[in-house]
Amino acid sequence: MAAPVFQPTSSRVINLRHDPDLSSDQLGGLLDLAQQVKQSRQRYAAALKGRYIALLFEKPSLRTRMTFELAIKQLGGDCVIQTGPIAEREPLKDVARNLARWTDAIVARTFTQETIDELARWSGLPVVNALSDLYHPCQALADVLTLKEHFGKLRGLKLAYVGDGNNVAHSLLLNCSRLGVNCTVATPSGYEPKAVIAAQATQFARMSGAQIEITHDAIGAVTGAHAVYTDVWASMGQESEAEQRRKTFAPYQVNEALLRHAHKDAVFMHCLPAKRGLEVTDDVMESRRCLAFDQAENRLHVQKALLLTMLQ
Repeated sequence: MAAPVFQPTSSRVINLRHDPDLSSDQLGGLLDLAQQVKQSRQRYAAALKGRYIALLFEKPSLRTRMTFELAIKQLGGDCVIQTGPIAEREPLKDVARNLARWTDAIVARTFTQETIDELARWSGLPVVNALSDLYHPCQALADVLTLKEHFGKLRGLKLAYVGDGNNVAHSLLLNCSRLGVNCTVATPSGYEPKAVIAAQATQFARMSGAQIEITHDAIGAVTGAHAVYTDVWASMGQESEAEQRRKTFAPYQVNEALLRHAHKDAVFMHCLPAKRGLEVTDDVMESRRCLAFDQAENRLHVQKALLLTMLQ
């Protein structure tokens, strides 16, 4: 069967430098397409035939690299990969303009958001943020798809994020707030999400009817939650802070005692890799309520949907 010509339900996605690059309509359409792609892999097997994508990884990766490589190849395209510093030997703007002559899009996992923004500025290609210090949009897309699959809906759910107010927390806030998911982030004092991003999520929530809350109370955040989410306490590049963070974040560990305050049918979520015994206990990771590996699988499907909307 010939590959279908995908017609987006809203205007074409040009970049995903950060979550708001997707409009609310595009966000909903992308989730719908991801579900279609997941159910009909062979239907899209030649959709990106003849398209070549640059994958740039300044940070180590398992899920992001594997799922993007597989997504591209399962859609009939191909990729070239570079690991290590992106602009070590020449200016970033020169790297971007070279890639523009050779490839159709760029996927970049970087230490700084500025690198993502400059790649988009100078290349003129579709650029996907595969993780930066401020955002992790592809992860959040997989997360909300997983919630939608599990609960059959998104609007009216409550997600409690417990831990560091990092890039994952930022992207969850920005996506939940537009989809009608109530989102509470509980962190130790001094580790809250950036105020400008929390304010942006609050503004989105006014339009969707969602509730956004930033708190230091882990139990209060989790109470009644349909999903409890956490991430590592020290991300890549924060290794020198690991011991201090371990002490500071200890009251924010997701364990069975904390989960008893959540909704009776609550699920546990983690973007992985998980440091078992730190931010989450092993018994929670191995419990039936854990959706971490569903989230990891769904990275593949949302990234396929994203590539389709950018390149077809």
